Amino acid sequence: MDANTRLLFQVFADAYERQSVVITTNLEFSRWGSVFGDDQMAAAVIDRIVHHGRLVQFRGESYRVRHALMQEG
Repeated sequence: MDANTRLLFQVFADAYERQSVVITTNLEFSRWGSVFGDDQMAAAVIDRIVHHGRLVQFRGESYRVRHALMQEG
């Protein structure tokens, strides 16, 4: 596990049950192991996030993608 992975885990661990954190991602939890480079580390982070968290999933067209396409055309 590299230093950036440890630092990111530490952010979640320090915030756990102490403060609010907002996370946005387009990756399903099943793919977080590739971000952390370790499936067990990803599972530990996910566990902390969902324990007291609220998951909100947005569906539909991406505003940023639509806006970028409008700029091109």
